[in-house]
Amino acid sequence: MQIIAEKINKTIGSNEIFTGLQLEVNAGEHIAIIGPNGCGKTTLLGLLAGEDTPDTGRIIKSKDATIGYLHQIPSYPAHTVRAVLEQAFAPIFALKDKMTILEQQMQAGDVSTKLLQQYGQVQEQFIQQGGYELDSQLAAIANGLGIAHFLTQPFEVLSGGEKTKVMLGQILLQNPSILLLDEPTNHLDMQAIEWLEEHVRKFEGIVIVVSHDRQFMNQVAQKIVEIEDGEAYLYYGNYDAFAEQKQEKIEQQFAQYEEQQKKIKKMQEAIKRLKQWANEANPPSDSLHRRAKSMEKALARMERVKKPINTKKMNLSLAMAERSGKEVVAFEHMTHGYERPLFYDSHLAVYFQDRLAIVGGNGFGKSTLLKMVTGEVIPQQGLCKLGSNVKIGYLSQQFNYSDTEMRVVDVFRDTVAVSEAEARHILAQFLFYGYDVFKKIKNLSGGEKMRLRLAQLMHKEINLLLLDEPTNHLDIESREVLEDTLESFEGTIIAVSHDRYFLQKLFTKIAWIEHQQLTVYDGDYEWAKGKRSCQTIEKVPSEKVKKKKQRSTSEQIEKLEMKLKEPTLAAIQRAKLEQQLEALYEQWLLEE
Repeated sequence: MQIIAEKINKTIGSNEIFTGLQLEVNAGEHIAIIGPNGCGKTTLLGLLAGEDTPDTGRIIKSKDATIGYLHQIPSYPAHTVRAVLEQAFAPIFALKDKMTILEQQMQAGDVSTKLLQQYGQVQEQFIQQGGYELDSQLAAIANGLGIAHFLTQPFEVLSGGEKTKVMLGQILLQNPSILLLDEPTNHLDMQAIEWLEEHVRKFEGIVIVVSHDRQFMNQVAQKIVEIEDGEAYLYYGNYDAFAEQKQEKIEQQFAQYEEQQKKIKKMQEAIKRLKQWANEANPPSDSLHRRAKSMEKALARMERVKKPINTKKMNLSLAMAERSGKEVVAFEHMTHGYERPLFYDSHLAVYFQDRLAIVGGNGFGKSTLLKMVTGEVIPQQGLCKLGSNVKIGYLSQQFNYSDTEMRVVDVFRDTVAVSEAEARHILAQFLFYGYDVFKKIKNLSGGEKMRLRLAQLMHKEINLLLLDEPTNHLDIESREVLEDTLESFEGTIIAVSHDRYFLQKLFTKIAWIEHQQLTVYDGDYEWAKGKRSCQTIEKVPSEKVKKKKQRSTSEQIEKLEMKLKEPTLAAIQRAKLEQQLEALYEQWLLEE
């Protein structure tokens, strides 16, 4: 089993994406594709999936290869989440239907040897394809991705992130031989990311993933393919190994380039001297002219060493305003919630120069905490109070401008009082070059919006920085620039993030949200995670308690099944009981 991209050329509009790109992935290999935004990573996945075709060159796949490709979200009107996930089992359900038809024929009296053999063959296929384990497979995937609680909801009412999770679940349930994943950790919380890592690590087929999540690549990738100048360059190992090899390669290229430049300069000087001597001779020397000419030809034939690319990076600088007091933020007896409670009688203190990361599942109230600090949200009970002389810079996930026709340069000048010429100069440091500054807000990509928000933030007087998923939509190089900038910031930072590489690199204090409480760990992310695991093990219910819960659920199921057998049951009541029964079955599967 393998998949090969052979001498691929691809142009989109006037933009040449690939020039003679070569890529070969062998059986069982797990590779990650990286490169700056716009280099063609997603285009390459589309070509490998067969959803697009190269201008020249070809994609070669094994004849029996099956592909699972996580990308665009299809529409599933009138389907529940469970029904969407069950689409993965369509071939198995076809076998089940065939078995049902054959069973009906046998019940009608046809028990011929031929029919029994046919039934046996179909049943064997059904068993081999895991027909009797479908419910447990679905429950395991749904639980791992954190979507078990909305299996009965209509697919179309879900958010974009929730739909992405469901489609990822459907692809994993298909168990294809080649898995193509485009930014799979986007929209996943920490628990779901770590579950997906484990699932991908155990996956026996080919995995090709496009990602900006460095920790995810460290965990799942055996090779890294970097797209640069329309070509694919292969590095062995995970992301950290790639970073080391890449640095060594750049240093070596620079050394070779500089050595050759010295040689070229010497040759040019020698040619100049030979010509001068030839002309000064009396009579002019033909032999010296010939030697100069010969050296010029040698110089022209020389294969030039390419100068290593100095990738355009954001130029960030973040200076602290005058310092705040010692205590920066304090939550006291804080209780808050919406449809359901988020926090109950919670406490948290943040001090000057703390590097605090807020961690927890999606919907647990991480962004709400930041909004309490800004005053946008008021706790229902208790207090959130700021210390003295606190000046806040807030980078939110949302980019809300009522006038989406506004231009980038005008939006920037809305918050930073500078001339248009100065604004254009500043925005160039955030990779908005030339006409880019006149783009309308509605036409910006996620990465461009994030860069514009960073540009605004870097030119404010602040000493407390609030960051809500700051690395979202940024490519790896931009993330690294942001990290370097934050490392040198002398004020206080409170951040919400699912980017574990980012968390581990910068933060020394972790506030973990669980069970409507804030548990603070004085240490980095990995230390906090380990400490939390130890505490969780202590809280795991005994086997006796688990069996008691399972027995209780089974008894409830039996009672409902008995009620449903009553012939006098009204239609509305029957529908309600069936819904309750389905929910109990879900619970029973998760307790297994």
